[in-house]
Amino acid sequence: MSTDGNNTTEGGSQAAAPASPRPYWIGVGLMAMGAVWLYAGFGLPQGARYAAVGPGLFVTLAGAGLLVLGAILVLQIWRGESFEAQDAEDADGATKMDKRAFLTALVAVALPIGTMGPLGMPFTATLSFMLVANAFGSRRWWLDLICGLVLACAAWFLFKQLGLQLGRFFPPLGV
Repeated sequence: MSTDGNNTTEGGSQAAAPASPRPYWIGVGLMAMGAVWLYAGFGLPQGARYAAVGPGLFVTLAGAGLLVLGAILVLQIWRGESFEAQDAEDADGATKMDKRAFLTALVAVALPIGTMGPLGMPFTATLSFMLVANAFGSRRWWLDLICGLVLACAAWFLFKQLGLQLGRFFPPLGV
């Protein structure tokens, strides 16, 4: 190695740059998520009395898909596939993540955990819809609330017609 700060060997040729670490953890994490979904899916009924498809079937299929995709990703990383940010449509790959929008969408996804029982499905879905719309840039919260309420009520009534037990429409009012 020369002492002038360059990465040259004594023969004057350029030294090989250190290899960047390969992100195997992404594929392994995806496979771990698939394993969790499979474990949970096998604990649910795969079939039902009133339909041939039970709630566990879709969870099991999603878990199997995650396992397969994780294995493919690990194989691609092992083969040396490079994963670089790509510009998509009108998005700029160099733009930093909007943390406020991400956290708003995260709250919208987590909201049903605490509000579905006490507030009911339509009200919870309405709030989640409004938060996701806000995360995607909508600033007309009143229109988002109306659209969310219409869609949530329609979904609740349609699922109720199918005989699914969704609970009460709006439990605080006893409806």
